[in-house]
Amino acid sequence: MTRTIVASATREIIIGFDQPFCVIGERINPTGRKKLAAEMMEGNFDTVIKDALEQAAAGATMLDVNAGVTAVDPNATEPGLLVKTLEIVQGLVDLPLSIDSSVTAAIEAGLKVAKGRPLVNSVTGEEEKLEAILPLVKKYDVPVVAISNDETGISMDPDVRFAVAKKIVERAMDYGIKPEDVVVDPLVMPIGALGDAGRQVFALLHRLRNELKVNTTCGLSNISFGLPHRHGINAGFIPMVIGAGMTSAIMNPCRPQEMEAVRAANVLNGTDPNCGNWIMTYRDYKPAEAGASASASAAASASAGGGRRGGRAARAGAGARSE
Repeated sequence: MTRTIVASATREIIIGFDQPFCVIGERINPTGRKKLAAEMMEGNFDTVIKDALEQAAAGATMLDVNAGVTAVDPNATEPGLLVKTLEIVQGLVDLPLSIDSSVTAAIEAGLKVAKGRPLVNSVTGEEEKLEAILPLVKKYDVPVVAISNDETGISMDPDVRFAVAKKIVERAMDYGIKPEDVVVDPLVMPIGALGDAGRQVFALLHRLRNELKVNTTCGLSNISFGLPHRHGINAGFIPMVIGAGMTSAIMNPCRPQEMEAVRAANVLNGTDPNCGNWIMTYRDYKPAEAGASASASAAASASAGGGRRGGRAARAGAGARSE
């Protein structure tokens, strides 16, 4: 059974088909968040601290950390800022981290200070990226997210995306990186723009699990991009994508509706033994009255975009978050 091991200084997590779904908290990312970007550029990490603690309390398994505050000379600004952000976050929580950057120098700087066994986010099928990132993955003995696009962009043909994923896995093996240390992102397309996006990713996940035997991840909220009441779509998507074989996702753990769907899927998938986590989380649960719940839902829909983290979305060409 394929098992991808990630770790902080004190906690080890296994991503795998026989494990609870791995929730990678997406909030520490300034892309599309002007206030957070401005704060980080000024050396103010109050929101980073708040987001780290809230996501951990909400049940995140890991935290994604991105410091891409500007497109102006990121090679000069991003490495130092990412290092500072990583050091702050790993001083607050004991969760494993995902080092999220499109800047190779920032990834290497992050790997030098990250404790445990972080996840590198990410590499694509582009030759330049493969040659830059895979040696770092091998050198630091860490797992990596493999995004299924290459120099030609994102194909609308799922067979092409599978071929790109296979290419990355094979190239990683050439560097001595085991397939279990490659976590494939098959690229979830927005269902509002591509009507068969759900069926595409379900079919891809079956192939990735059965043929390549790799773990998988995605930017979960990409599926609902551009639609109203996005969290309802996301919550419906979660158990379906887990049932198809996905083992992790980059998402917002502070959305109760979506985390409830994750925990329910773990129960139904047999990865929450004796329903222990479900019972511990919800034994004292009291549902809100219908009117209050509907009002809160409407207010949330009106005020929050809740989209996918922009750093990786931009690298893959998907819709950026707005909030």
